[in-house]
Amino acid sequence: MRLRSTWRSSDWGYNNMEFQHTSVLLEQTIENLDIKPEGTYLDGTLGGGGHAFAVASKLQGAGRLIGIDQDEDAIAAAGERLKPYEERITLIRDNYANAVEALAGLGIYGVDGIVLDLGVSSYQLDNEERGFSYRYDTALDMRMDRRQSLSAKEIVNEYSETELTRILRDYGEEKFAKNIAKHIVAARQDKPLETTGELNEIIKAAIPARMRAVGGHPSKRTFQAIRIACNRELEVLQDSLDGFIDLLHPGGRLCVITFHSLEDRIVKSAFRKNENPCTCPPDFPVCVCGKESKGTVITRKPILPTMQEMEENSRAKSAKLRVFMKKA
Repeated sequence: MRLRSTWRSSDWGYNNMEFQHTSVLLEQTIENLDIKPEGTYLDGTLGGGGHAFAVASKLQGAGRLIGIDQDEDAIAAAGERLKPYEERITLIRDNYANAVEALAGLGIYGVDGIVLDLGVSSYQLDNEERGFSYRYDTALDMRMDRRQSLSAKEIVNEYSETELTRILRDYGEEKFAKNIAKHIVAARQDKPLETTGELNEIIKAAIPARMRAVGGHPSKRTFQAIRIACNRELEVLQDSLDGFIDLLHPGGRLCVITFHSLEDRIVKSAFRKNENPCTCPPDFPVCVCGKESKGTVITRKPILPTMQEMEENSRAKSAKLRVFMKKA
């Protein structure tokens, strides 16, 4: 198995806690990739390697898979899981925003299929020290790539009330964004906020009791919003989709699994724009802008998990799969 740099699991703090993540919409994704045995494929969100393993198992001969993830634990775990196919796999520790450049560094300028599973892994949520979950009282972190300096702690303690309100409203669709931001700013006047438990208590105080009793855990939307801001998740997605479509060989497919409406809206819009980029006024009899379609949206409506999958994996409930095929 080829890696961009020599590594040992201990070098990256891999703590042997099993990287568990049940791949959502796995069968539907593999089916829609329409895998060519000797094709080249990219998994831009490697995670525990579930989708990558399924892709690699269908490759033969010159078939090749490149897996990218910015989480060192994911790279270590996926490396172990993918050992049966190590001769045809290259793993890169990076953000998928840099995938086109990373592949060019390997001499790869086109691929036959791309998978993006945008969900936070079960490992990340269940690993207490990562600070992704409101279920544990631990240090505020939420970094998917622990090499970056910005963490949830800096966001909570240093961002203005206006900026916090915008993040909670836009990324978490939180009704009480303004009041939560106000409470955060007031609390940090006494001392910096250090833990997820402290943030939980502030959120609880900012949301009326009658509203805390409905809609799941009161901290869910705020934690989601801060995580998205910390890792620039929506900006990275927005900035990457056009490049991924350009990277596809004719007939190649891009499969994207989203887990909330903000991601899904970005994917839906990007796919539609690449299918029909014409900017001419609707009343023009013929197109004069010269912009040509790059392909076809395969999924007019998103593919959703089956009832059985949702029953077996609660984190699949909000998942949606959209597929774009490059013009042949």
